[in-house]
Amino acid sequence: MPPHGNGNLSGKPLQEFVLEGFQGGLQTQALLFALFLALYLAAVLGNLTMIVVITLDARLHSPMYFFLKNLSFLDLCYSSVIYPKALANFLSSAKVISFGGCASQFFLISLMITTEGFLLAVMAYDRFLAICSPLHYPITMCPMACARFMLGCYGGGCLNAILQTSFTFSLPFCSSNHINHFFCDVPPTGLLVPYTLCMLLPHRSSQYTCTA
Repeated sequence: MPPHGNGNLSGKPLQEFVLEGFQGGLQTQALLFALFLALYLAAVLGNLTMIVVITLDARLHSPMYFFLKNLSFLDLCYSSVIYPKALANFLSSAKVISFGGCASQFFLISLMITTEGFLLAVMAYDRFLAICSPLHYPITMCPMACARFMLGCYGGGCLNAILQTSFTFSLPFCSSNHINHFFCDVPPTGLLVPYTLCMLLPHRSSQYTCTA
């Protein structure tokens, strides 16, 4: 699908986006496929190993390793959201992603990144308590408290992802349907929405685009 030029809004629904992250011939695409596949396998094996070891070893059943296990889980999910579609695009000449697929990927990426940020803050607080209040640490960071911290991290990440995705995909993508990235990340997707047009037409749905 060719990129849409700037113009007036029409009723033509936007069905897909084109991911333009990497260009090149067959050899370049094959090299990138092999590289991304190796990185994905390393991420999956490394994070799964971390999760299994922490789960099975009773000596690692402490708040710090509990949070590390969840951090590995988030990294595993984050990699699984990005790499499979990127690998499929390396083997395809179209390099397209549907509107719903892009919105879903956008939501999951926002969820994982925000949750990971909250989790890193909780891990820093955990180390602060362990160093500065070692006597109160076992009581303050009990299993129930750790579970509540993780629930708060996931809840905050989910709330941010819902708001960010709903706000972004309720705006009209009128500049182009080409994303200058290999996945639907937040900054390059947001660049498809002209700021001045969004200020003038806040009521239009993002499923409608412009025609020249």
